[in-house]
Amino acid sequence: MIGILGGTFDPVHFGHLRPALEISGALDLEELRLIPCRNPPHRPDPVASPAQRLAMLQLATRRHPVFHVDQRELERDGPSYTLDTLMSLRREPGGKTFCLLVGCDAFQGLDSWHRWRELADLCHMVVMTRPGYAPPGAGELGEFIERHRVPDVADLEVRDAGLLLFRDVTQLEISATRIRNLLATGQDAAFLLPEEVLDFIHKEGIYQTGKTNDG
Repeated sequence: MIGILGGTFDPVHFGHLRPALEISGALDLEELRLIPCRNPPHRPDPVASPAQRLAMLQLATRRHPVFHVDQRELERDGPSYTLDTLMSLRREPGGKTFCLLVGCDAFQGLDSWHRWRELADLCHMVVMTRPGYAPPGAGELGEFIERHRVPDVADLEVRDAGLLLFRDVTQLEISATRIRNLLATGQDAAFLLPEEVLDFIHKEGIYQTGKTNDG
């Protein structure tokens, strides 16, 4: 099974990487693809350029063979819809099973995603939760959970798509917004993201007030 984790990664940080690594181990994933989006439908455009965000992801993951950086959304025009990405992945030869990793906060807004109900036709979904997290129990999202939820990792082997698993992970209270704000005000962002990524940010002048990002 191949894991999929999308996002702007503006910049990538340990709050992305540690939970993804834990899920890859728990599910014994063949690989985990990190897919940076070009045009996020639900948030402002990234500050760093596509090339810079790609480079930061590659630096962050180069020592972890389970991680693979997939740049298909950066190469595609228009909004970076997850559904389009999954359809593209399913067209690859080999008949792989895909598992979409989603943070619990993002999952709360799943019913606002583009053609969100069709995601279950293309992949499993694992929601990375904090201990004590209570998923929605009503409305369209509650009905979706009731229809697709399974209790154990082993249940994902029964089918090639359509199942939903909630899994506790280490929740690191780190946000890309906070990192950008620290850097913009000349403060130290060490230990929030990989050292190689922070060195690259300083070298490129990303997120610093008065700098332009055209690389």
